[in-house]
Amino acid sequence: MTTPAAEQHHAHARKRYGSTTHQRIAALSAAAEGHAQLQQGQIEAACATWDRALDTMTGIRSSRTRKAVQSMRSDLGRFRTRGARPALELDERARTWLREAV
Repeated sequence: MTTPAAEQHHAHARKRYGSTTHQRIAALSAAAEGHAQLQQGQIEAACATWDRALDTMTGIRSSRTRKAVQSMRSDLGRFRTRGARPALELDERARTWLREAV
């Protein structure tokens, strides 16, 4: 189980590296922050954070960002099957991102 401290650590890194110079680090930190939020049962917060992660990933194509988006989709799986709207919308966006990241 992920702790609130892990979430705070990733949030701090996302904010610290939020400049375009470190855009990939900020995006990966946001993806990890979303995962930590989901592990704590905060699905809405996780979806919002992952949405920001995808915004930050615009123009970035790396194996680590691709893996982060794949992990995001995997994490969303149980919420997709329940029809949770934020999860469905985010999953569609992540699926599109992966398709275009080829």
